[in-house]
Parts: sequence; structure tokens; C-alpha cells
Amino acid sequence: MVSVVIPTYNRASFLQRAIKSVLKQSKTVNEIIIIDDGSTDNTKELLSKFPQVKYIYQKNSGVSSSRNRGIKEASSEWIAFLDSDDEWHKNKIEKQLEYHSQNSELFISYTDEKWIKDNKHINIPKKFKKIGGSIFNEILPFCNIAPSSVIVKKELFESVGYFDEELEVCEDYDLWLRIARSYEFGLVNEPLITKYAGHDDQLSFKHWGMDRFRIEALKKHTNIKEAKQMLIKKLELLLIGAKKYNKTDDIRQYEEALSTYQRASF
Repeated sequence: MVSVVIPTYNRASFLQRAIKSVLKQSKTVNEIIIIDDGSTDNTKELLSKFPQVKYIYQKNSGVSSSRNRGIKEASSEWIAFLDSDDEWHKNKIEKQLEYHSQNSELFISYTDEKWIKDNKHINIPKKFKKIGGSIFNEILPFCNIAPSSVIVKKELFESVGYFDEELEVCEDYDLWLRIARSYEFGLVNEPLITKYAGHDDQLSFKHWGMDRFRIEALKKHTNIKEAKQMLIKKLELLLIGAKKYNKTDDIRQYEEALSTYQRASF
């Protein structure tokens, strides 16, 4: 009934914790699919300890490509994602399946989360408060849905598409927006995953100016007034930053984009 997709790249030191959190679930999953995105560490050797895992190695192509490969390989009705540096709580899958059995009209749900940084608990800012229902406008400013908290019906990808493999980061923000245009999100409003921060290879730490990638996602929704307004706002902020650091090419790029979207009627 549930296939777990875990993309990984040189994270053997974290991956074992993630896998064990799946194996300890109070509700057994049908399959665990590890997509190794070209790791050069001891990931393959580590996975020899877990013969029940389906291991797929591919040339380094990015997290979107890895998740998409996992989705296509999955044989279950439901897909659950787990980032290799995150961890599920014991009843995560059981709680979400119970939720969907009571809300059979919903195709996707997510949960609240716990944050740990440098082995210390972090209070989650209020802006990351989770909400369910029609959430398109609410998630425009930033992404507050952790992929590791999501369970989604596989058939949904046939109507909205897969993760955008052109986006190095914010690929989850992009997909959630596309889904939220047409579908409601269910919410199991309790922390059922733990996210760990503080390690150097986190994608959000490797890329400056995350809004550069968010605007690429927002460009797909400029026929919606609120999305265009958010796009313009983010372009204005990026322009301020470009001017501050005298980045001539970026200044020209953002000014041209702003002119285009500001002229266009809603």
C-alpha cells in the first residue's frame, strides 16, 4: 500500500538512521526504495545490511531526478518521501493512513515536524505553522511542507507532473504549488518527523538567495493574481540585493523581469 522513496547522495552517515525509522514503523510499509544519486562514499556497502531495501544507483542528476525515479519504480498506491538526513517517528505512516481512511477524498497529506540542530531542539518559527485544505495562497511566500512528512497517491503525478528536474533547490515548493492549485492538502497536525540541521551538505545551505529558485516556480502561476504579486515582490527583493552588491548582470535581469510582470495586466 505504501512505497517509501529515499533519495541520497554521499549521506551514508545519516542514511542508516532514516532507514531504521522506516523499519520501526508501527504500520509496515510495502517497499523501501533507495535512489543513490551517484554517491562516492560507502552508501552501497552500508545498504548491504538492509537486504529488504530496493537499491537503485544512478549517475548524479539531482534530488528531483532521484525522487522521480523512485516514484516511477514504486509499486504501491501511496508514495511516502523521506530525505536521507531526516527521521520518521514510529507511528508516522499509521497516523497518515488512518487519516486518509477517514478522508478518502484527499490525495495528499503532510504532518507537523520537530527540528534538531547541532543536537539541540529548535523552536519552529510561527510562520511555519501548518495548515490544511486549500493552501495555495498560504504557501506562496515560502515552503513550509517538508517532503519527509508527505504521503501522496501515485496517480496524482499523472495529472500535475513530477518534480522539476531543472530546479536545483525549491523543487518541493514548486510541486506543492502545482498540486495546491487543484487539490486540497490534508494535515495530520502533530510532529511525526524529525528534521536535522547543521551539517554542511544541506541543499538550503549550499545555495544563496533561495528566492532565485522560487521565482522560477512562481512563473508557472502568473495567471493567478496572488502568485504574480508574490513573484513581483520576490523580484524586487532580489533587485535590492543585486544593487547592494553591485551585481550588474543580475540587476539587468531582475529589472527586465520586473518590467515584464509589472506591465502585464492581472
